[in-house]
Amino acid sequence: MTALKDNSYLQMDLLRFTTAGSVDDGKSTLIGRLLYDTKSIFEDQLDAIEESSLKRGDSYVNLALLTDGLRAEREQGITIDVAYRYFATPKRKFIIADTPGHIQYTRNMVTGASTANLAIILIDARHGVVEQTCRHSFIASLLQIKHIVVCVNKMDLVDFKEEVFEKIKKDYSEFSSSLSVPDIHFIPISALLGDNVVDVSENMPWYKGGTLLYTLENVNISGDLNYQDARFPVQWVIRPQSNEFHDFRGYAGRIEGGTFNVGDEVVVLPSGFTSKIKSIEMLNEQFQQAFSPMSVTMTLENEIDISRGDMLVKKDNPPKVSQDIELMICWLNEKKLQVGGKYLVKHTTKEVKCMIKEIKYKVDINTLNKKEEDLTIGLNDIGKILIRTSNPLFVDDYNKNRFTGSLIIIDEFTNETLGAGMIL
Repeated sequence: MTALKDNSYLQMDLLRFTTAGSVDDGKSTLIGRLLYDTKSIFEDQLDAIEESSLKRGDSYVNLALLTDGLRAEREQGITIDVAYRYFATPKRKFIIADTPGHIQYTRNMVTGASTANLAIILIDARHGVVEQTCRHSFIASLLQIKHIVVCVNKMDLVDFKEEVFEKIKKDYSEFSSSLSVPDIHFIPISALLGDNVVDVSENMPWYKGGTLLYTLENVNISGDLNYQDARFPVQWVIRPQSNEFHDFRGYAGRIEGGTFNVGDEVVVLPSGFTSKIKSIEMLNEQFQQAFSPMSVTMTLENEIDISRGDMLVKKDNPPKVSQDIELMICWLNEKKLQVGGKYLVKHTTKEVKCMIKEIKYKVDINTLNKKEEDLTIGLNDIGKILIRTSNPLFVDDYNKNRFTGSLIIIDEFTNETLGAGMIL
């Protein structure tokens, strides 16, 4: 693997990206090629892949086996579960979520894309834009992924023809004009042969853009986080009650938006009490400033009753405090969503009970049209609903803050995660 110094590695920028596309578009092969060509595979892993490829009767080293970890995946040659892989180059660290292409695994795609900065949408050059291309692009847009790289794969099977790539680019551009994705790139590749993945393709001299790795290393994600609206959900109250820290009372959690400075005046929700930040600490170090998504411990100048689920915010831009919440829901469970049903809601560090008040419509993911005549939301469905919670939540719109604008719905008896919601 590429050797990197410890300090520089820790300070490197991190890009989370997901791969999506229809079945057999080559998602797992692409990731395998990325890992192989960036020398991010251990020798024993490569030996195991070569051995598995021989057993399967493949005439080449099947790099897709790097991410197809389940036995059922290897046997069928498909991706079922979300597979996460990690690698780094001298410019950036990466976390990859390889998501499945089958319609029945839409929930897995939602899971993999929920934390991603960028989505790679693979399109088979022979088939062009298909139903799953639209489905996965819509989900990426719904989850506020601001960067999409459309990789037109298997260009070797269409003789690397420029007109094939340009037609797919035109078709996808027309479809994506209705999506809220500000940054879209198009790259013609062959994941199997490595064209334009890490190295520039000699077979497509007509393509003048960068390779996939170059795009991943250089895409600008610094402006994607919300640094304006300060949000600090309290995850844990630290009270050592030891001789050394007898009077210490700290509030630990992850900053989910904005910046906090020592001396800033903050408001505690839901009580509304105000105080000033006395100190910001992390790993026995003191900081004058902290920002999203740092995990820190804060202390305040005043003794205020604060517990898990409370939130520290700035007075000039507080979140919305509400019990009636409208959201887009991705249903992840075989149990259907029930109007009038009672569930648990987990929002940041707060857990409350809720009731489903209304299903407003269901989305036809293939056409992006609203289906108001069919209000049954089951496994893999996406719809707009209204819920009422037992206690107020401190929320933002999802397109403003992905962390304070999202929640999950839980079965209060089995603790199963039933749905993932984006607050409107």
